[in-house]
Amino acid sequence: MKKITILLISTLTFCRLYAQTDLSSLFADSLKENNMPVIATFKSGILINAQTNETLHQHDLLFAVGHRFGDVGGSLGGSKTFYGLDMISDDMIGFEYGVTSRFTVGIGRDRGATNNANVNQTQLWYGTLKYRLLQQTMDNSMPLSISLFGRGIISSMASLPTNNDAHFNNFKSRLSAAGQVIIARKFNDILSLEILPTYIRRENVVAPDQQNMFAMGVGGRLKFTEHMAIEMDYFLPFRSPQTKNYFNTQYNAIFYNPLSVGLAIETGGHVFHIDFTNATSMLENQFIPGTVSNWAKGQFRWGFNFSRTFTIGKGGRKQWNK
Repeated sequence: MKKITILLISTLTFCRLYAQTDLSSLFADSLKENNMPVIATFKSGILINAQTNETLHQHDLLFAVGHRFGDVGGSLGGSKTFYGLDMISDDMIGFEYGVTSRFTVGIGRDRGATNNANVNQTQLWYGTLKYRLLQQTMDNSMPLSISLFGRGIISSMASLPTNNDAHFNNFKSRLSAAGQVIIARKFNDILSLEILPTYIRRENVVAPDQQNMFAMGVGGRLKFTEHMAIEMDYFLPFRSPQTKNYFNTQYNAIFYNPLSVGLAIETGGHVFHIDFTNATSMLENQFIPGTVSNWAKGQFRWGFNFSRTFTIGKGGRKQWNK
C-alpha cells in the first residue's frame, strides 16, 4: 500500500510539473511569435522612383529593368508619338545581391535623362548599398522599419563644350551620389507607408545650382488583391529661390516635384510595376533636382519596372536576422 501511495504521489507531481512546463513552453512560443519581424512591408526594393526598406534575402540575386517613355500629352505627346510610346526618356538595367539578409549591394547602368537646364549627364554607371538597420515587429516593440540606402554614380559620356553639368574638368566632376534614410511601417496587410529623408551630392553643377540638396520623400502601397497593389511616391526638393529664378530666366525651366503613381503586380519571383510619373529619370541625382515636367500640362509618361529574383545559395530565406 505504501508503494502504491508513493507511486500515485510521484505520478501526480510529474503531471503537474509537465503541465506547468507545457504551458510555459506555449507561453514562450506565443511571446516569440509576437516578437517576430513584420515581413513584406513592400513587395520589392523599389516603389516607382522611391526605394523601400526591403533588402534581399541572403544569397538572392535580383535582376531589374526600368523604362520611361515620352510625354503622354502636351506639345511632345499625343497621337503623333502614340502618347509617348514612340519616345524614350530613360532606361535602366541592374543587378542586386543579398550579401546577408540585412545587407544588399547592387550595380547597374542608366541611360540618363537630360532636361537641357541643370541635368545633362548621360551614360550613367552606379553602385548601391542598402542596410536594414531596424525591422518592425509584430508586437510593436519595434514599431518601424529603418533602412539606410546609398548610391554612387559616375558618367562615362564625353565632356560637352557647353557650360553645364556635362562639361567635365576632371574625373571628380563626373561623380554624384545619393543617400537616404528609409523609415517605413506596415499598418496591416493592406496599407504600408514610408518617408525618405534624402541627400543629393552632385560634384559638377553650374552656379547658382546646388551641389548639396536635401529632399523629403514619401511613398505608399495599398494592396487590393492578393497579388496587386496601388503604389505612389512623391519627393519635395528643398531648392533655393536663386536656383529657381536663374534657370527660369536663363533656360525657361520651371522645376516641379516628382510625383508617381502606379500598379504593382506580383507573380511568384517576378514583380512588375506599371506607372505614370512626371519624372523623366530614374536616378535620384537626376529626378530630384531636375524634374521640369508638369502633370497639369500632360507632361507625364508611361513607365515600368520589372524585377526577377533568383536564389543562388542555401539558407538565406530562413536567416532574416543575420
